[in-house]
Amino acid sequence: MTAFIKRVLKVYFRDKTSVFFSLLAVFIIIGLYVFFLGDVWSSNIQVEKPRLIMDSWIMSGLLAVVSLTTTMGAFGIMVDDRHNKITKDFYSSPIKRSSLTAGYIGGAFLIGLIMSVLTFILVEIYIVAKGGTFPDFTTLIKIFGLIILSTLANTTLLFFIVSFLKSQNAFGTASSVVGTLVGFITGIYMPIGILPDAVQIVVKIFPVSHSAVLFRQVMMESVMNEQFGNAPAEFKEEFAEEMGIVLKWGDTVIPSYVNVLVILATAVLFYLLSIRSLSRKSH
Repeated sequence: MTAFIKRVLKVYFRDKTSVFFSLLAVFIIIGLYVFFLGDVWSSNIQVEKPRLIMDSWIMSGLLAVVSLTTTMGAFGIMVDDRHNKITKDFYSSPIKRSSLTAGYIGGAFLIGLIMSVLTFILVEIYIVAKGGTFPDFTTLIKIFGLIILSTLANTTLLFFIVSFLKSQNAFGTASSVVGTLVGFITGIYMPIGILPDAVQIVVKIFPVSHSAVLFRQVMMESVMNEQFGNAPAEFKEEFAEEMGIVLKWGDTVIPSYVNVLVILATAVLFYLLSIRSLSRKSH
Protein backbone atom coordinates (compact mmCIF):
# COMPACT_ATOMS: atom_id res chain seq x y z
CA MET A 1 0.00 0.00 0.00
CA THR A 2 2.84 2.38 0.84
CA ALA A 3 4.36 1.87 -2.60
CA PHE A 4 1.01 2.59 -4.22
CA ILE A 5 0.60 5.79 -2.21
CA LYS A 6 4.05 6.88 -3.41
CA ARG A 7 2.93 6.18 -6.98
CA VAL A 8 -0.13 8.40 -6.56
CA LEU A 9 2.03 11.22 -5.19
CA LYS A 10 4.56 10.92 -8.02
CA VAL A 11 1.89 10.84 -10.73
CA TYR A 12 0.09 13.86 -9.28
CA PHE A 13 3.10 16.13 -8.79
CA ARG A 14 4.65 15.05 -12.10
CA ASP A 15 1.61 16.35 -13.97
CA LYS A 16 2.01 20.12 -13.58
CA THR A 17 -1.19 20.77 -15.55
CA SER A 18 -3.21 18.69 -13.10
CA VAL A 19 -1.68 20.53 -10.15
CA PHE A 20 -2.48 23.88 -11.77
CA PHE A 21 -6.11 23.05 -12.43
CA SER A 22 -6.60 21.66 -8.94
CA LEU A 23 -5.49 25.09 -7.70
CA LEU A 24 -7.43 27.07 -10.31
CA ALA A 25 -10.26 27.95 -7.91
CA VAL A 26 -7.65 29.32 -5.49
CA PHE A 27 -6.06 31.49 -8.18
CA ILE A 28 -9.48 32.82 -9.18
CA ILE A 29 -10.33 33.70 -5.58
CA ILE A 30 -7.00 35.48 -5.08
CA GLY A 31 -7.44 37.39 -8.34
CA LEU A 32 -10.97 38.51 -7.45
CA TYR A 33 -9.86 39.57 -3.99
CA VAL A 34 -6.78 41.50 -5.10
CA PHE A 35 -8.45 43.34 -7.98
CA PHE A 36 -12.01 43.76 -6.76
CA LEU A 37 -13.48 42.18 -3.65
CA GLY A 38 -10.78 43.24 -1.19
CA ASP A 39 -11.32 46.98 -1.65
CA VAL A 40 -15.12 46.63 -1.74
CA TRP A 41 -15.35 44.72 1.54
CA SER A 42 -12.62 46.69 3.31
CA SER A 43 -14.40 49.97 2.60
CA ASN A 44 -17.39 48.81 4.65
CA ILE A 45 -15.44 47.99 7.82
CA GLN A 46 -15.07 50.90 10.23
CA VAL A 47 -11.82 49.95 11.97
CA GLU A 48 -8.24 51.22 11.87
CA LYS A 49 -6.88 48.53 9.52
CA PRO A 50 -9.80 46.99 7.62
CA ARG A 51 -7.61 45.46 4.93
CA LEU A 52 -5.67 43.50 7.56
CA ILE A 53 -8.92 41.91 8.72
CA MET A 54 -9.97 41.07 5.17
CA ASP A 55 -6.54 39.64 4.34
CA SER A 56 -6.86 37.22 7.25
CA TRP A 57 -10.46 36.47 6.28
CA ILE A 58 -9.75 35.60 2.64
CA MET A 59 -6.58 33.65 3.42
CA SER A 60 -8.25 31.51 6.08
CA GLY A 61 -11.03 30.71 3.61
CA LEU A 62 -8.43 29.60 1.07
CA LEU A 63 -7.24 26.82 3.37
CA ALA A 64 -10.72 25.29 3.32
CA VAL A 65 -10.82 25.54 -0.47
CA VAL A 66 -7.35 24.07 -1.10
CA SER A 67 -7.96 20.89 0.89
CA LEU A 68 -11.05 20.25 -1.24
CA THR A 69 -9.83 21.09 -4.75
CA THR A 70 -6.42 19.43 -4.48
CA THR A 71 -7.95 16.25 -3.08
CA MET A 72 -10.38 16.25 -5.98
CA GLY A 73 -7.48 16.65 -8.38
CA ALA A 74 -5.67 13.73 -6.77
CA PHE A 75 -8.62 11.41 -7.37
CA GLY A 76 -8.29 12.18 -11.06
CA ILE A 77 -5.47 9.62 -11.03
CA MET A 78 -7.95 6.91 -10.06
CA VAL A 79 -10.26 7.91 -12.91
CA ASP A 80 -7.36 7.96 -15.38
CA ASP A 81 -6.28 4.49 -14.24
CA ARG A 82 -9.77 3.18 -14.91
CA HIS A 83 -9.93 4.89 -18.30
CA ASN A 84 -6.55 3.51 -19.35
CA LYS A 85 -7.40 0.01 -18.02
CA ILE A 86 -4.48 0.21 -15.61
CA THR A 87 -6.69 -0.91 -12.74
CA LYS A 88 -7.25 -4.24 -14.51
CA ASP A 89 -3.51 -4.84 -14.43
CA PHE A 90 -3.49 -4.03 -10.73
CA TYR A 91 -6.40 -6.38 -10.05
CA SER A 92 -4.60 -9.23 -11.80
CA SER A 93 -1.54 -8.69 -9.61
CA PRO A 94 -1.07 -10.02 -6.05
CA ILE A 95 -2.08 -6.61 -4.66
CA LYS A 96 -5.36 -6.77 -2.75
CA ARG A 97 -8.25 -4.63 -3.99
CA SER A 98 -8.54 -3.13 -0.50
CA SER A 99 -4.87 -2.10 -0.63
CA LEU A 100 -5.42 -0.34 -3.96
CA THR A 101 -8.41 1.51 -2.57
CA ALA A 102 -6.45 2.50 0.54
CA GLY A 103 -3.61 3.64 -1.72
CA TYR A 104 -5.84 6.00 -3.70
CA ILE A 105 -7.43 7.36 -0.51
CA GLY A 106 -4.10 7.68 1.31
CA GLY A 107 -2.45 9.34 -1.67
CA ALA A 108 -5.28 11.86 -2.09
CA PHE A 109 -5.25 12.61 1.64
CA LEU A 110 -1.49 13.25 1.67
CA ILE A 111 -1.72 15.44 -1.44
CA GLY A 112 -4.47 17.52 0.15
CA LEU A 113 -2.41 17.73 3.34
CA ILE A 114 0.81 18.75 1.57
CA MET A 115 -0.87 21.38 -0.59
CA SER A 116 -2.79 22.78 2.39
CA VAL A 117 0.37 23.13 4.48
CA LEU A 118 2.22 24.79 1.59
CA THR A 119 -0.73 27.15 1.12
CA PHE A 120 -0.72 27.98 4.83
CA ILE A 121 2.99 28.85 4.71
CA LEU A 122 2.42 31.17 1.72
CA VAL A 123 -0.66 32.65 3.40
CA GLU A 124 1.29 33.50 6.55
CA ILE A 125 4.14 35.03 4.56
CA TYR A 126 1.58 37.27 2.83
CA ILE A 127 -0.22 38.23 6.06
CA VAL A 128 3.02 39.06 7.91
CA ALA A 129 4.29 41.05 4.90
CA LYS A 130 1.07 43.08 5.02
CA GLY A 131 1.52 43.95 8.69
CA GLY A 132 -0.07 40.97 10.39
CA THR A 133 1.47 38.76 13.06
CA PHE A 134 2.61 35.14 12.91
CA PRO A 135 0.40 32.75 14.92
CA ASP A 136 1.58 31.56 18.33
CA PHE A 137 2.27 27.88 19.02
CA THR A 138 -1.23 27.08 20.29
CA THR A 139 -2.82 28.66 17.23
CA LEU A 140 -0.47 26.74 14.93
CA ILE A 141 -1.50 23.45 16.55
CA LYS A 142 -5.16 24.34 16.04
CA ILE A 143 -4.58 25.26 12.39
CA PHE A 144 -2.68 22.06 11.58
CA GLY A 145 -5.33 20.04 13.39
CA LEU A 146 -8.01 21.70 11.27
CA ILE A 147 -6.02 21.04 8.10
CA ILE A 148 -5.86 17.33 8.94
CA LEU A 149 -9.54 17.15 9.91
CA SER A 150 -10.75 19.11 6.88
CA THR A 151 -8.61 17.14 4.45
CA LEU A 152 -9.78 13.84 5.94
CA ALA A 153 -13.46 14.77 5.54
CA ASN A 154 -12.93 16.03 2.00
CA THR A 155 -11.03 12.87 1.07
CA THR A 156 -13.77 10.46 2.16
CA LEU A 157 -16.54 12.62 0.69
CA LEU A 158 -14.86 13.02 -2.69
CA PHE A 159 -13.78 9.39 -2.88
CA PHE A 160 -17.41 8.36 -2.48
CA ILE A 161 -18.46 10.74 -5.26
CA VAL A 162 -15.59 9.89 -7.62
CA SER A 163 -16.19 6.15 -7.18
CA PHE A 164 -19.34 6.61 -9.29
CA LEU A 165 -17.58 8.50 -12.09
CA LYS A 166 -16.61 6.15 -14.91
CA SER A 167 -15.11 8.50 -17.49
CA GLN A 168 -12.64 11.35 -17.69
CA ASN A 169 -15.36 13.61 -19.08
CA ALA A 170 -17.59 12.93 -16.09
CA PHE A 171 -14.71 13.62 -13.72
CA GLY A 172 -13.81 16.82 -15.56
CA THR A 173 -17.39 18.04 -15.28
CA ALA A 174 -17.54 17.17 -11.58
CA SER A 175 -14.23 18.96 -10.96
CA SER A 176 -15.52 22.07 -12.73
CA VAL A 177 -18.68 22.06 -10.64
CA VAL A 178 -16.71 21.63 -7.41
CA GLY A 179 -14.26 24.38 -8.36
CA THR A 180 -17.10 26.75 -9.22
CA LEU A 181 -19.27 26.09 -6.18
CA VAL A 182 -16.58 25.97 -3.52
CA GLY A 183 -16.14 29.75 -3.53
CA PHE A 184 -19.85 30.20 -2.83
CA ILE A 185 -20.14 27.37 -0.30
CA THR A 186 -17.26 28.74 1.76
CA GLY A 187 -18.75 32.24 1.61
CA ILE A 188 -15.80 33.77 -0.22
CA TYR A 189 -17.50 35.08 -3.35
CA MET A 190 -20.43 36.28 -1.27
CA PRO A 191 -20.37 36.31 2.55
CA ILE A 192 -22.65 33.67 4.06
CA GLY A 193 -24.41 36.13 6.35
CA ILE A 194 -25.90 38.17 3.50
CA LEU A 195 -27.31 35.17 1.64
CA PRO A 196 -31.06 34.40 1.82
CA ASP A 197 -32.00 32.11 4.71
CA ALA A 198 -32.88 29.21 2.40
CA VAL A 199 -29.49 29.42 0.68
CA GLN A 200 -27.71 29.60 4.03
CA ILE A 201 -29.34 26.33 5.06
CA VAL A 202 -28.03 24.66 1.90
CA VAL A 203 -24.54 26.06 2.50
CA LYS A 204 -24.48 24.69 6.06
CA ILE A 205 -25.08 21.17 4.75
CA PHE A 206 -21.63 21.09 3.16
CA PRO A 207 -18.77 20.24 5.57
CA VAL A 208 -16.36 22.58 3.77
CA SER A 209 -18.42 25.56 4.99
CA HIS A 210 -17.84 24.40 8.57
CA SER A 211 -14.12 24.03 7.82
CA ALA A 212 -14.01 27.60 6.51
CA VAL A 213 -15.74 28.87 9.65
CA LEU A 214 -13.26 27.12 11.94
CA PHE A 215 -10.23 28.34 9.98
CA ARG A 216 -11.57 31.91 10.23
CA GLN A 217 -12.23 31.66 13.94
CA VAL A 218 -8.71 30.45 14.65
CA MET A 219 -6.77 32.60 12.18
CA MET A 220 -8.76 35.80 12.76
CA GLU A 221 -9.03 35.70 16.55
CA SER A 222 -5.97 37.88 17.17
CA VAL A 223 -6.67 40.50 14.50
CA MET A 224 -10.36 40.65 15.44
CA ASN A 225 -9.53 41.33 19.10
CA GLU A 226 -7.01 43.96 18.06
CA GLN A 227 -9.16 45.81 15.54
CA PHE A 228 -12.52 45.48 17.33
CA GLY A 229 -11.10 45.97 20.83
CA ASN A 230 -12.90 49.27 21.46
CA ALA A 231 -15.96 48.56 19.32
CA PRO A 232 -19.34 47.57 20.79
CA ALA A 233 -19.73 43.81 21.19
CA GLU A 234 -22.82 43.91 18.98
CA PHE A 235 -20.79 45.33 16.10
CA LYS A 236 -18.21 42.54 16.35
CA GLU A 237 -20.92 39.87 16.58
CA GLU A 238 -22.77 41.27 13.57
CA PHE A 239 -19.57 41.33 11.52
CA ALA A 240 -18.72 37.74 12.51
CA GLU A 241 -22.17 36.53 11.51
CA GLU A 242 -22.23 38.41 8.20
CA MET A 243 -18.74 37.31 7.12
CA GLY A 244 -19.19 33.64 7.99
CA ILE A 245 -16.85 33.64 10.97
CA VAL A 246 -19.70 31.97 12.82
CA LEU A 247 -22.72 30.09 11.55
CA LYS A 248 -26.19 30.39 13.04
CA TRP A 249 -29.08 27.95 13.09
CA GLY A 250 -32.14 30.10 13.56
CA ASP A 251 -31.15 32.62 16.22
CA THR A 252 -28.55 30.36 17.82
CA VAL A 253 -24.84 30.55 17.02
CA ILE A 254 -23.48 27.11 16.17
CA PRO A 255 -20.67 26.35 18.68
CA SER A 256 -17.22 25.51 17.34
CA TYR A 257 -17.37 21.97 18.71
CA VAL A 258 -20.50 21.35 16.62
CA ASN A 259 -18.63 22.51 13.50
CA VAL A 260 -15.91 20.00 14.39
CA LEU A 261 -18.47 17.24 14.94
CA VAL A 262 -20.06 17.94 11.54
CA ILE A 263 -16.69 17.52 9.83
CA LEU A 264 -15.88 14.37 11.81
CA ALA A 265 -19.30 12.89 11.11
CA THR A 266 -18.80 13.59 7.40
CA ALA A 267 -15.47 11.76 7.40
CA VAL A 268 -16.93 8.71 9.16
CA LEU A 269 -20.20 8.64 7.20
CA PHE A 270 -18.66 8.79 3.74
CA TYR A 271 -15.92 6.35 4.70
CA LEU A 272 -18.58 3.82 5.65
CA LEU A 273 -20.63 4.58 2.53
CA SER A 274 -17.54 4.13 0.36
CA ILE A 275 -16.74 0.77 1.97
CA ARG A 276 -20.32 -0.38 1.44
CA SER A 277 -20.33 0.78 -2.18
CA LEU A 278 -17.02 -0.95 -2.93
CA SER A 279 -18.11 -4.19 -1.27
CA ARG A 280 -21.20 -4.29 -3.49
CA LYS A 281 -19.14 -3.69 -6.62
CA SER A 282 -16.75 -6.50 -5.75
CA HIS A 283 -19.60 -9.04 -5.72
